Amino acid sequence: MHFLDQAKIFIRSGAGGPGAVSFRREKYEEYGGPDGGNGGKGGDIVFEAVAGLNTLIDFRYTQHFKAQRGIGGMGKNRTGAGGKDLVIRVPIGTQVIDDDGETVLLDLTEPGQRVLLLQGGDGGRGNLSYKTSTNRAPRQSGPGWPGQEMYVWLRLKLLADAGLVGLPNAGKSTFINQITNTKAKVGDYAFTTLRPQLGVVRHRMREFVLADIPGLIAGAAEGAGVGDRFLGHIERCRVLIHLIDIHGTDPVEAMRVIEDELEAYGGGLEDKPRLIALNKIDLVDAELVRAFSAELLEAGADRVFPISGATGRGIDALLDGVLGYLPDATTTERPNGAVEDAEDHEPWSPF
Repeated sequence: MHFLDQAKIFIRSGAGGPGAVSFRREKYEEYGGPDGGNGGKGGDIVFEAVAGLNTLIDFRYTQHFKAQRGIGGMGKNRTGAGGKDLVIRVPIGTQVIDDDGETVLLDLTEPGQRVLLLQGGDGGRGNLSYKTSTNRAPRQSGPGWPGQEMYVWLRLKLLADAGLVGLPNAGKSTFINQITNTKAKVGDYAFTTLRPQLGVVRHRMREFVLADIPGLIAGAAEGAGVGDRFLGHIERCRVLIHLIDIHGTDPVEAMRVIEDELEAYGGGLEDKPRLIALNKIDLVDAELVRAFSAELLEAGADRVFPISGATGRGIDALLDGVLGYLPDATTTERPNGAVEDAEDHEPWSPF
């Protein structure tokens, strides 16, 4: 299944059905009174958050959504049937944003959440409702009110308990493969990962969802490398794991680059707790690990976890630290969890 986290669609609610012009016809009664019924109401546009979806790829191919219009009224004072509501099913974590790209109209974060966005038009009045003491046989009716229409952006922000960030080639793919069943692509070059990925971590009889986003670069918060969209996927995380490559990288500078991007992006990312994981310790000696750990602590890190994503060394201590920031029941541990079995879905790159 391909992954798409942003799409623009057109939506329109149904127009109301027209009222009827009709007169009663009965045997031995030549001039029956008006009996035209009202038109039916147009269908509404409703958004529903559905568990089991984690991509907006369907909206790449279907971009126009129109609810059914109401049925016209009929004789014998019969009201027309209402138009059927159009329910647009989206992944949990989807935001519906106005055409300006900034105003959030809906934020669907719970499984089964349904929200009405556009209301269908009311049906037109039949000629019976125009009858007065002076106009006993009106021949006028209402056409029905038009529906509402607009363009909206759908933007998916993944729901995960923890987020994984770091510079390109920090070893995030190897790390997430080590602790989940995700089969992320691994390579000894920058930007091996080109798409956000989800994996379920099971540790000490607990489980939580980890989101891995492509490596960030300086200027990501302003959109460099589509980094602003990637950062949006970790807005809902409770804790961030900052993975730093100890082999061939200045760890303090790497930490500062990511810290600056989180602060520049905003959205509360700068206030989220962050665990510094000094990765690839299997490639250097213990003395260098201690030296770099001390430098990171001096530079402002609360706690440093030396780990090896390739061998698994030190990962248990890191995951213990993550559990300390999670609630009693995570998204996958709750019934009808929003992102349960998320690692079974293959994401897609927007490039």
